[in-house]
Amino acid sequence: MKKVIMIAGPTAVGKTELSIRLAKRINGEIISADSVQIYKSLTIGSAKPTLSEKCGVPHHMLDFLEPSASFSVSDYAHMARKTIEDILSRGKTPIVVGGTGLYFNALLYDMDFGSAPEDVDYRRHLEHVSNDKGSDYLYQILIEKDPDTANKIHPNNIRRVIRALEVIHITGKTMGDFAKDPVPVSEYDPILFGLTRSRMKLYGRINKRVDLMLEAGLIDEVKNLKKDGIDDSCQSMQGIGYKEVLEYLDDKYDFDTMKSILKQSSRRYAKRQMTWFRRYKEIQWLDLDAYASLDDIIDRILSTL
Repeated sequence: MKKVIMIAGPTAVGKTELSIRLAKRINGEIISADSVQIYKSLTIGSAKPTLSEKCGVPHHMLDFLEPSASFSVSDYAHMARKTIEDILSRGKTPIVVGGTGLYFNALLYDMDFGSAPEDVDYRRHLEHVSNDKGSDYLYQILIEKDPDTANKIHPNNIRRVIRALEVIHITGKTMGDFAKDPVPVSEYDPILFGLTRSRMKLYGRINKRVDLMLEAGLIDEVKNLKKDGIDDSCQSMQGIGYKEVLEYLDDKYDFDTMKSILKQSSRRYAKRQMTWFRRYKEIQWLDLDAYASLDDIIDRILSTL
């Protein structure tokens, strides 16, 4: 079986630097598993690696989608698996890196709810319901039927809400079943590592990252997106950092309140990420605080391989 290295972990834990150092050691190429870094122009708020940070390592599934576009887990699975095949065909090692749990599911398991059969009549029925009773009405139904998926969809993203309800209607299963009843992928051998730190150190890194993002021009980045017609109805703007700044620009908060909420939202997101990744029985955890250097961690990864 051809090996695919996967590195998961919460925001700001240190995935980017470690994965790039690892890729240089083994002649690997990186595939992003981040649902915000896929978008063009969403650079600062998504902590997208810069050209210099990439150190010449090829990166895929990064910075390719217009901010106005929607992108499903099924879309990600299709593109990322083709990328994995391409990297393997060239004798290199794919390294999947990110913090979006559903993207890891799409590459670890062969349960693709995104490609479930369609029921056009039922979808139109839900569209009529939304027009009559409002998008929040359908969102509340999704919360009752599949709270995990609802937590990852903005209430205004009615297309995704309707699709989630349609999949439940057709298959009798929810996206939550994706993690509960997995069928391991068969075309390659995924080796999953999870990065962690003490809560105090992780939260300190998150708070510092928010400060650096704001200093680097996150507010101007969001202003430019707004000028291009990108608002909170777009899937891209549901990422943490972007929705908070949008609310600040709409005078919902003052600057200090926005910064505090952004840090709090980021810490809560990190907690949800850790809860998600702990579901994987096959994950091998690496406590970054327990190693003297990144090279020691990489040696540990390579010894496992």
